[in-house]
Amino acid sequence: MKLQVIDLSHWDTASDYEAVAAAGVSGVIFKSTQGTSYTDPTYRSQKKAALAAGLLWGSFHFGDNSDPQYQAENYLAFTQIEDDELFCLDFEDNGDYSMGLNQAQTFIMTVEEALSRDKQCVFYSGNRVKDLLGTKKNAFLGERRLWLAQYGTNPQVQVSWEETGYWLWQYSDGVYGPTPHEVDGVGPCDCNISAVSDADLAAQWATGSATMPPEPPLATVRVIAPPGVKIVVQGGE
Repeated sequence: MKLQVIDLSHWDTASDYEAVAAAGVSGVIFKSTQGTSYTDPTYRSQKKAALAAGLLWGSFHFGDNSDPQYQAENYLAFTQIEDDELFCLDFEDNGDYSMGLNQAQTFIMTVEEALSRDKQCVFYSGNRVKDLLGTKKNAFLGERRLWLAQYGTNPQVQVSWEETGYWLWQYSDGVYGPTPHEVDGVGPCDCNISAVSDADLAAQWATGSATMPPEPPLATVRVIAPPGVKIVVQGGE
């Protein structure tokens, strides 16, 4: 296992992001908000330290059964998501307060529309989405990247992602699942690998697809010289 991404919250913050980066981790996804009002008090200081260490940064919202529009507003207002940051909905079991599929779709649509980033929301789930959908395909969710939570050696995706597979796989919660379970600078924590290389992970981090840098603009130069004068054109930066 090549640990590539860790996900954290105020329950398990990093004490040394330089050590995290030195251990070979590429990115961090941190809990930002939950429901309609909760905001993680450690989010901003952890983000600052992680970025200073050169790590990729992302955030997630923990969904519940409250109004999904208000949840989206809470997430957007507090997190202040930048264009180069990953954003994610955490869709998991939460007892009587669990988010439903329709609420998840409303949340995702609201956030993506506000950011003008269609189909870029990462969807985190494990057993819950499998239990709710069974063998049915959900075309809306299937168009988004799946962050699969499954603590075992044989990751299985719900059929909505049978063609694309998972994009990230949370293979351990720091206790269960394959090793490694911990990373320098944090200790035991949620550990993830991706289905792509470190370079491709970085390229796909925010948008889900690698984008080519724009071609440099072409310059037109008109040179007027007397007859018999040799003109030499040399390229440069």
